[in-house]
Formats: sequence, structure tokens, C-alpha cells
Amino acid sequence: MSTRRFRGAGVDPATGEEAFAGARPRAVLDEAADAHALKAAAVLVTVVGAVLEGGNSSDTELAAFVPSLHAALEECVGIMAADRER
Repeated sequence: MSTRRFRGAGVDPATGEEAFAGARPRAVLDEAADAHALKAAAVLVTVVGAVLEGGNSSDTELAAFVPSLHAALEECVGIMAADRER
């Protein structure tokens, strides 16, 4: 039996709120959500890497990245866990 997972489907441009979709494992929406999450994580890694290499950021500025990094890591771990169950 395939269990639906609520997956981020982007941000609604009208409201600025994140949209979610209930996706079955290996379904089109699930695969699209995986691709979106991995692309977003890759962009975040690039941005944070550039900021760290610059070396001019305060601890407060760096701390602002923590929630985004946590969310990206959580999503990537969810993808890996789902892949392991397949």
C-alpha cells in the first residue's frame, strides 16, 4: 500500500504561502517534488558556500541561514528515507 506524503509544491505567488500536495511514492508529483527539493538544496548550498568563503558575515547573518538549511536537510533526508523504502 502506498502512503501519501505531503510534499512542498512551491510558493503561491498571490499569497506568498507554501503550497503542498499529497503525493504517492514514485508518482509524478512525488518525483517533481524530489527534483524541486534537490534543486533548492543545491542552490542553498551554493549561496551559503559563497557567504562562508567571503568570510565577512557576522554570526547573526550566518544564523539566518539555519532554518533554511534545516528545512533543506530535512527534505533531503525524507527523500532518502522514501527511496530506501522502495
